[in-house]
Amino acid sequence: METQAMHIANGIIDGPVSLAFVAISLAALAVCVWRARADLDDRLAPMAGLVAAFIFAVQMLNFQVLPGVSGHLLGGTLAVILVGPWVGSLCVATVLIVQCLLFADGGLTAIGLNIFNMAILGTAVAYLLVAGLLRILPKTPAGLGATAFIASIIGVVVASMGFVVQYALGGTTELSLAGIAGTMAGVHVLIGIGEGLIAATTVVTVARVRPDLVYALRHFRKPALAKIGVEA
Repeated sequence: METQAMHIANGIIDGPVSLAFVAISLAALAVCVWRARADLDDRLAPMAGLVAAFIFAVQMLNFQVLPGVSGHLLGGTLAVILVGPWVGSLCVATVLIVQCLLFADGGLTAIGLNIFNMAILGTAVAYLLVAGLLRILPKTPAGLGATAFIASIIGVVVASMGFVVQYALGGTTELSLAGIAGTMAGVHVLIGIGEGLIAATTVVTVARVRPDLVYALRHFRKPALAKIGVEA
C-alpha cells in the first residue's frame, strides 16, 4: 500500500507534540492574517483564489516516487511568487484544511503538524530564497523562472525536514531517525524538481502575459519592473 510522502497521518506523532504544533500553527496563521490585510487589494484577492485553486488541484495529483511511496506538489514557492508570503501561507493552509476535512488527506490530529511543515515552514523558506535570489539573478522572466525552480526544490526539502524534527520530538514508532531523514530528503528532492518545473513554467507564463499580477516582481525587486514591462 502506498503512503503519503508529506501529509502526516493520525498516530505517527504523539498527542502532546501534535497539540503543540496546533498552537504554533494557529499563532503563525494569525500573524499571516494580520499581515495579509495590508497586501490584499482588488488585484491580489482574485489571484489568491486562483492560486489556492491551483495548489488544491496539483496537490490532489499523487505520483509514485519510489516503491511504496507517493508524493505531491506543495505549492509554497508558487504562492510566494504570485501572492506573497502572508497570503501564500494562508492559501496553502486553506488547501490543507479542506483536503483533511473533505478527503481525509492527512490526519485530523496531525493538521497542526502538516500546516506548520507545508504552509508555514516551506513557505517561509521559499520567501527568503525568492527575496534573495531576485537580487542576484537576471532581471527577466527567465530569472524569475530560475528563482522559482531553485526555491521550490529547497523549500520542499526543508518542509520535509520539519517532519523529521517532529518525529524526533514525538514519533510513535521505532524507526531510525537517520533513516527517516535520508529517505525524506531523497524523495523530496525528486518532488521538489517536479514542483520546480511546474512553478517555473507557471510564473514565467504569468510574468510574460500579466507581470503586474506577480507579487515578487512588484515587491522583491523594483529595478526589475521596467525590464519586463511592469509599472511601479
